[in-house]
Amino acid sequence: MTLRDVVDEDLPIFFEHQRDPEGLRMAAFRSRERDAFMTHWRTKVLRPENVTRTVVVDGVVVGYISCWDQESKRLIGYWIGREHWGKGIATRAVSAFVELVPTRPLHAWVALHNVASIRVLEKCGFRAVLTQEPHHPDEVAEVLMELRST
Repeated sequence: MTLRDVVDEDLPIFFEHQRDPEGLRMAAFRSRERDAFMTHWRTKVLRPENVTRTVVVDGVVVGYISCWDQESKRLIGYWIGREHWGKGIATRAVSAFVELVPTRPLHAWVALHNVASIRVLEKCGFRAVLTQEPHHPDEVAEVLMELRST
């Protein structure tokens, strides 16, 4: 597993990943249409102040991991294509990424029902610091995970 800079050829792969119904359910995320997705990535995700890497296994793009500032927190997020779940890739990617990004604390919001993602973050040293209950019927409960300095 390697982390490398994102190239334009990665974006269509990431777009397809975020269209997967099971991935969307686990992430409690809404899919974007192609043009909106590409615009979001080019204008928001790939900003110089963010750190975003493509996750590659055996020469195959399997997902991405990213870090950005939001509401006075440094957040990370990642997405691994469902065909690559259950192989330890997310844990290896997060572990490598937190070595690459020295900022602490790091935070990640995770849907409370996404036990696998919570477990990935726990294996990498993150701990739950806050649970946020939904305020509207279309929202889900989330947990804020935090990685502090060792």
